[in-house]
Amino acid sequence: MPGAGGGPGLRTGRPGRFVKALDIDRLFASLARKIPEPQTELDYGNHFTLLVSVVLSAQATDKSVNDATPALFAVADTPEKMVALGEEGVREKIRTIGLFNSKAKNVVGLSRMLIDRHDSRVPASREALQELPGVGRKTASVVMNEAFGAPTIAVDTHVFRVANRTGLARGKTAEAVERALERDVPEKWKKGAHHWLILHGRYTCTARRPKCWQCVIASTCPFEPKTPP
Repeated sequence: MPGAGGGPGLRTGRPGRFVKALDIDRLFASLARKIPEPQTELDYGNHFTLLVSVVLSAQATDKSVNDATPALFAVADTPEKMVALGEEGVREKIRTIGLFNSKAKNVVGLSRMLIDRHDSRVPASREALQELPGVGRKTASVVMNEAFGAPTIAVDTHVFRVANRTGLARGKTAEAVERALERDVPEKWKKGAHHWLILHGRYTCTARRPKCWQCVIASTCPFEPKTPP
């Protein structure tokens, strides 16, 4: 659809307003200046422990995962060791994380599948990753981006909120926002886009009290601030 200046753009929260391609570029340039090398805040030591950490982080905070995984990875940092530890052993290590029963089952299950089908290695394919227990599209996107440098954009609650508020990508579902981001984010920003948007949503564009007064992308964002000047 044409923007106000006749070029392509994305709809924002205000009728008739668009985020133009130039503003998208400026938005990510501003985020990149603040965080030059964005990365996950999950602690991990190899591709396998990254995968496990991302699976454990579903419906949980990165902090809760980071608090629990050192003890887990001290005894099980490979698929073989995780299978040997077993579901009960994994449960004991991750009891502080939400949904720990089902997550323990998935972690042991994906470990077995890595051994049986992938020579104990984490696959770089989205399709192969999503065949693993507990791994959905978002988890696969995070692993592909962080482990293999793929320009994937995983949409969690932070990315969903920031994308809709800024007009960067409007959508009622995570899938719709993901499609819009992958379509409209310039290629040079795609590798870091997921991390920039998560970190911005986690620490600045928060759900209840966004810190608009310290936002580095305020000049390109049409969101009406909910916080005092």
